[in-house]
Order: sequence, then C-alpha cells, then structure tokens
Amino acid sequence: MQQLEAFTAFLPSGPWGADLEACVYRQGGLELRVGLLGSYDESDGSWMWAWANPGFAGTPVAAAAEALRRFGEERDVPEFARELVSLAGFDDPRMAVERLAFGAMGVLGAAGYIGVEAGPGTRAYLVPDDPAVPFPAPVPVALPRVLLTAVGLVPGLRPRAVVAGYFARHGMEARPVADGGLGAALPDGSAVEVAFDAEGRIARVDVTAVGRPATD
Repeated sequence: MQQLEAFTAFLPSGPWGADLEACVYRQGGLELRVGLLGSYDESDGSWMWAWANPGFAGTPVAAAAEALRRFGEERDVPEFARELVSLAGFDDPRMAVERLAFGAMGVLGAAGYIGVEAGPGTRAYLVPDDPAVPFPAPVPVALPRVLLTAVGLVPGLRPRAVVAGYFARHGMEARPVADGGLGAALPDGSAVEVAFDAEGRIARVDVTAVGRPATD
C-alpha cells in the first residue's frame, strides 16, 4: 500500500503509450520498463493473464505474469495459475481486479502497478520493472497510520501477520516485546513497538523517532 502510494506520486500525469514488444511504458514524458500482468474484460468480468494470451505468451513482457504462474502452481493459488479468472461474481468486479493486481504486485515485490484502458471495455495491467522507481523507507511519523490502514485493507487479515510482514518487507528484524507485542528498529535508528489486544487487534503503535516519540 505504501509502495503503491509512492509509485502513484512518482508517475507524472499526462497521456500514456506503450510498446509492449520493447517492454516500455510512457506517461507524461517519463519512460519506464514494464511487464504485462494481464487484461480485464468488462463485458464478462474475466481476467486473462499475459502468459495465457497468445499474443504475449513466451515473450519478455509476460515474464512477470509467468513468475506469478509458477508461484500459483507451487503454492496452490489458483487465481495465479488459471489462464482465465472469473471476477463476475463479486459485488464490485472492478474492485476485485484491482485487488488481484495489488496482490500480484506484492508477490512480485514490484514497485507498483498500472491499470489503463486498452480498448473498449478492456483494461490492461502492468508492473514497473525499472530502477528509476523509488522504494520509500518507513517514515516514523507515518508508521501508525500505515500499519492501522494496512490491517483494515483486506478483511480477514491477521494484524500480527500484517505487522510482521511489513517489518520483513523493509528488512526490519521483528523482536518480541512486553505483553506479546512486536518491536523492530527502523532503518533511520528509530524504534517501533506494536501492542495487540486480547482479540489480536492492534491496540497501540509506539514509535520512538529520532528526536521525539509518536504514538497512535
């Protein structure tokens, strides 16, 4: 979520274009190397992975989608391993496809994702694969908001797993703290401790930033 915010802020507004054979996406004067995840057909609510599209199968631009296919087969995640994924049964299919692209971004460790209108009733989704895209480090003052928002992002997520996953993503070694909480040191030398209530929910996020404490 934090990475997607950073990518959205980095990407300039303006007209876009793509040369998928060259793995290039252009927008607002910026040129990025990208991979194609797949496409969404609004008429029937179906998603097709790039590796399953005869026009892209086996080409460099479908490499990211191929990596997801292997992940899906190895970890038994059918949404990544099926050629076509039906999203028509969701109350909001458009939100479902955004969640699918968001999940793909997370699995790949990508710097973001892009959804664009590729034709009448069709959206294409891409992921940047370019060192120009920034990967922001954790910001102490924003950390309580980030963790609390992340826990509420997808229903059913276990808060402790979300916190541990955030720490791991940023190379922060988790350590046990009082009353079953989790703590870690931030890259800038600040410290964070997260307390959980009896139901496993986040009860408090204490951040001792360099210079001053911040709590939520």
